[in-house]
Amino acid sequence: MPEISDVLVNEKAAELVAEFKNAKATFGTAESCTGGLIAKSVTDVAGASEIYLGSVVSYANSVKAGVLGVSEKTLASVGAVSADTAMQMALGARDALGVDIAVAVTGIAGPGGGTNEKPVGLVYIAVCSAGDRVICEKCNFAGSRDEIRKQTALAAMDMAIGALPKE
Repeated sequence: MPEISDVLVNEKAAELVAEFKNAKATFGTAESCTGGLIAKSVTDVAGASEIYLGSVVSYANSVKAGVLGVSEKTLASVGAVSADTAMQMALGARDALGVDIAVAVTGIAGPGGGTNEKPVGLVYIAVCSAGDRVICEKCNFAGSRDEIRKQTALAAMDMAIGALPKE
């Protein structure tokens, strides 16, 4: 697999900012496995402040629960790396940040931490939009920690763009 360049991630972030400006929509993020990479990429774009309101980097379960409102029951039963957690993170981010569209990511970037049930590269990406509509995708990425994080950021930004209202 060819390495994903930082330029590609930056180009996707610029596309996201342009699309959100065009739609007059606001955007925010809840990031776990990417550790703020999406926020960094978006805020590297000049003029991002017109659409980007903020992020919660919820690396710890206590932050997922305490700040984003992820249910302790969910975390105990299906874990932090799950569709349920990603969806609750997206809802919580949309509410906490007051944005039109929020994206949330949770997964295992590696190189350690994976299991047979939840291998390295397993990522859930959820987007919450108008009316608290939430969609979630399960992804299985491959590569180094950096590659998995970049693939996650690209997919999350694509999903956020896809959640914008169509004209």
